[in-house]
Amino acid sequence: MFSLVAASACSLALVLSGCGGSGDNGKKEADAPNEAASTAIISVHGSEPAKPLVPTNTSETGGGGPIDMMFSMLVRFDNKGKPVNEVAKEVKANADMTQYTITLKDGWKFTDGTPVTAKSFTKAWSYGANVNNAQMSSSFFSGIKGFDELQKKGVAPDAELSGLKVVDDKTFTVDLDSPSSTFPIQIGIYAFAPMPEAFFKDPKAFGEKPISNGPYKFDSWEHNKFIKLVKNPDYKGGVKVKNGGLEFRIYTDIEAAYADVQAGNLDVIDTIPTSAQKTFQTDPMVQPIKQDGSVFQSFTIPTAMKHFGPGKEGTLRRQAISMSIDRKQISDKVTGGLNTPATDFTAPTIPGYSKNLKGSDVLKYNAPKAKELWEEANKISPWGADDVFKLAYNADGGGKDVYDALANSIKNTLNIKAMGAPMPTFKEFRNSVVSRSLVDSAFRTGWQPDYPSPENYLQPIYSSGAADGNGSNDGDYKNPKFDALLKKAGAAKSVEESNKLFQQSEEILLEDLPAIPLYYSSAKGAANKKIKGLAFNWKNVPDYASLSK
Repeated sequence: MFSLVAASACSLALVLSGCGGSGDNGKKEADAPNEAASTAIISVHGSEPAKPLVPTNTSETGGGGPIDMMFSMLVRFDNKGKPVNEVAKEVKANADMTQYTITLKDGWKFTDGTPVTAKSFTKAWSYGANVNNAQMSSSFFSGIKGFDELQKKGVAPDAELSGLKVVDDKTFTVDLDSPSSTFPIQIGIYAFAPMPEAFFKDPKAFGEKPISNGPYKFDSWEHNKFIKLVKNPDYKGGVKVKNGGLEFRIYTDIEAAYADVQAGNLDVIDTIPTSAQKTFQTDPMVQPIKQDGSVFQSFTIPTAMKHFGPGKEGTLRRQAISMSIDRKQISDKVTGGLNTPATDFTAPTIPGYSKNLKGSDVLKYNAPKAKELWEEANKISPWGADDVFKLAYNADGGGKDVYDALANSIKNTLNIKAMGAPMPTFKEFRNSVVSRSLVDSAFRTGWQPDYPSPENYLQPIYSSGAADGNGSNDGDYKNPKFDALLKKAGAAKSVEESNKLFQQSEEILLEDLPAIPLYYSSAKGAANKKIKGLAFNWKNVPDYASLSK
């Protein structure tokens, strides 16, 4: 697995290009597939995006999958999570890591034929940061100078980040508010994608028909049915595409998607329904795959929820809820033992993970302690006979058995009313979360990492800057001490110091529990028998480019 040491060493050595590799897996490319295989369209499981296909406004997997395949950033990650320069020729830091000079490679262009320039990045990042545009990934730009100014009411819609300076078409500089050793890794996520001038002229039209610069280009989108991408013949990067395109087929029922793989009507599925989790690895009708994963699963209790706000009562109840859940039993009996009970807020495959953090006992099933904490909270404000602890989730994600089991564990331990609260589709569910209409319910959350660092599991989900619709802090949790530790960790000059500070910040989360960690999802999926090259990358996502049939 990629080590943060590599990225930190490169940033300290001032040049990211020293980290690069020649291929996605460090091995020589296999013989090219035959012509039929290389032109075949691969059908893969997907869900309807919650929003139009704009990189800075996409924070969920429905839109994230296609966007990740269509856009190339300055840096990409190989299948092991190692950073490799993509559009960037060089990412060079000054002595104290407060300024980066970025030089682009020659020859890159968008699918409308226009060139990818330094301005394609600076203008896109500024658009993402500007409060007038209300972009979901706004908080990713919070470390760049000028971000706070762009978040103020009354700022001009076309105002740009003062920390970004275009030197020439192939060069720009980035000034940060504070030192950051992780910035060269952050710029590998699609929130930092370049955008063509056509986007700024008509963002709404762009979201329906994106113009991109990655290994695939947009072909068509029939809402609630499919998103089709085709191989981009003008792509200049290092990803080796072995098929003719991808069709993300939109399902509202995981069972139906798996049945289509069995029948040969769907090529690849990136998840397994609960009903098949004990049998899919021996199912003769599919190619199964399972490996250690990096996806963190939880449910979030919003701070606006009655009895769970900031303060002692809310903290006691969150801890009681957490300790009332028998994670191992649910994993073993409901998910076939394919998930690992969580011990922190990151994942075991990520450098900096620890299973021995102070306060991690709150993630262990302890019925007597849970009851004690709940009764202590009742002395502050009684839980009423009509109060119900609800757990909202999207029914098309196949979570019914898990969330019914969670509700039963809470109900039986605390002797309160608890229930799963399904919503029909992922799009409807996420829009309710984003609009903050789920104030009377906890709700399903999870995190698929963007870059391999503890920072990516912590800053976008729990920092104050990512609250209030500016990021993925859906529960609007805010703790200045946590924010300060994140900032200090990002500025650390050694990976050991950085990880120690990230762990300290997690210990604050273990006390406050803005979300209740559940388990780490194994990367698991299946393909029909015609597919070749089935593998998952470090993000728990199929290596789509390597698929052929």
